[in-house]
Amino acid sequence: MVVPSQIHHFHFSNCLMNASGVSCERKEELAALDDSAAGTFITKTATLEAREGNPQPRVETFALGSINSSGLPNQGLPYYLQALADFQAAKPDKTYFLSVTELEEEKIYKILEEVEVSDFKGLVELNLSCPNVIGKPQIAYDFETTDRILKRVFSFFTKSLGVKLPPFFDPSHFDQMADILNAYPLAYVNCINSVGNGLVIHDEQVVIKPKQGFGGIGGETIKATALANVHAFYQRLRPEIAIIGTGGVCDGRDVFEHILCGASMVGVGTTLYEEGEGCFASLTEELEAIMKEKGYKTIEDFRGKLKYMD
Repeated sequence: MVVPSQIHHFHFSNCLMNASGVSCERKEELAALDDSAAGTFITKTATLEAREGNPQPRVETFALGSINSSGLPNQGLPYYLQALADFQAAKPDKTYFLSVTELEEEKIYKILEEVEVSDFKGLVELNLSCPNVIGKPQIAYDFETTDRILKRVFSFFTKSLGVKLPPFFDPSHFDQMADILNAYPLAYVNCINSVGNGLVIHDEQVVIKPKQGFGGIGGETIKATALANVHAFYQRLRPEIAIIGTGGVCDGRDVFEHILCGASMVGVGTTLYEEGEGCFASLTEELEAIMKEKGYKTIEDFRGKLKYMD
């Protein structure tokens, strides 16, 4: 019950993984993901030092998805490097993802410098897209800053690096960002992060406390946006840059469509939050059933082969 995949030169037993931010802050949660049907896990986005994040309540589900304004709560980079070292020691043939970011540009370089000299051998994801840090914009919406950061990062960083992107909504923005990303030896892009600054109301009151109720939207309601971003970047990026599709994955058909749009792996967030790690087994079974029905042996048989109307 596995659907193998590959990112860069790393191989995975299953194309499914968690979305950073959900059930991955502590080692116990990572262990549960490691023991699930998912092909790997990605850590909570780490900062140099531990953060408590925004006030509670900061996560809530609703009929068509979820809203969160967590604000990057995490245990700090040293915690995740040690945890990953332990997982690597126990399963040396398995590859893991480490997510990192910082709130100031110079600290982004500092955290990646620390990862560079560490013993971590997996994939590193630079989160350029958190919409929920109070007073801080999403970096990737500033094309000049994104280009400047990547240029400096790749002047010293030699490990496999991907970036997590926010959703884009205009073809010109897809073009501009792809031009920037194609200039660097990225292993992959992860799209999308939550759709920033939505508002969910119950009765006459917002459902989360931070930012007067504004938060990132995930789940079923963002699927169309996520698929559009996956396919737009699949059309524009060099083939050496893989894509992790994240957003709106509720069943095996959603996984199938992410891959059809060009994703090599698929991240699961809201469904993991609602159903727990068992969702990876059911999603895999549903994906396998679709592939069997259509006669596909591997995901490469249909990845990126979305059909258009004449």
